[in-house]
Amino acid sequence: MGISRRNFFYNTVAATAVGLTATRAKANVCTMPTAERQASLTPQGVVDELMAGNARFVSGNMVNCDLAAQIRLTSEGQHPIAAIVGCIDSRVPPELVFDQNIGDIFTARVAGNFVNTDIIGSLEFACFVSGAKSIVVLGHTECGAVKGAVDQVELGNLTATLKNIEPAVAAAGPVAVRSSSDGEFVQRVADKNVAIAVQNILNSSEVLSGMVEAGELAIVGAMYDISTGKVTLM
Repeated sequence: MGISRRNFFYNTVAATAVGLTATRAKANVCTMPTAERQASLTPQGVVDELMAGNARFVSGNMVNCDLAAQIRLTSEGQHPIAAIVGCIDSRVPPELVFDQNIGDIFTARVAGNFVNTDIIGSLEFACFVSGAKSIVVLGHTECGAVKGAVDQVELGNLTATLKNIEPAVAAAGPVAVRSSSDGEFVQRVADKNVAIAVQNILNSSEVLSGMVEAGELAIVGAMYDISTGKVTLM
C-alpha cells in the first residue's frame, strides 16, 4: 500500500521531532557538572534528576555520552550533584542505574549499605566541601548482606561487617523462624536498614543535619529492585 504525500510529511515531521527531543535530552544529560550547574540545582531537583535517570535506565533509553571528553573536562576539578551510599553488590552500580556520568556523583559502597564514621565523614566531604545537593541511601532487593545478617553468618571480617545490619533485623519485628528463606522478612530488614542508615546520618553529623535544616541538602532512602531495575524512593 502506498503512502500519501500528506502522511509522508507528517511522519517525517514526527520523526524529526523525536530526533530533536532525543538530541536535546542528550545535550542536557551530557552537560558537564560545572560549578554553575551544581549551584543552579535544588536538593529536590537533584533527586528528580536521579529518578529521571533511573526511568531512562529502566526503559532502555540510557544516554550515551562522550566519556573520554568527560575525563578531560573533569581532570582539573569536580562538581558532583549527589552522593550515593550503596551496597557492594555487582548488580547495583549507581552510575548506571541512575544513568549518570563521570563527575556526577560520589559513591560510597559497602556490603549492606550501612553507614559508619568513615562513610559519614566522606559524605560530609561530598556535600559540605564539594557541594553535592542530595544523599541517597540505596538498598536493593535480594541483598546477600542482609540475608547473611538474618542468618547470623560468621566468616572472618565479614562477621563484624554484618553486625552493622543487626539493628535492622531487630527493627523488622519478631519472626517465628529467623531465616533468609523468609523473603518477606528479608525485605523488611532491607527496608529498615535503609531507614536506619538515613537516620544515623542525621543523628551522627551536625554538618549534614544542619545542611538539611538550611534547605541545602536532601537525604532520602531508596530501594532498587534487581528484577526490574527500578528505584523506588522510600
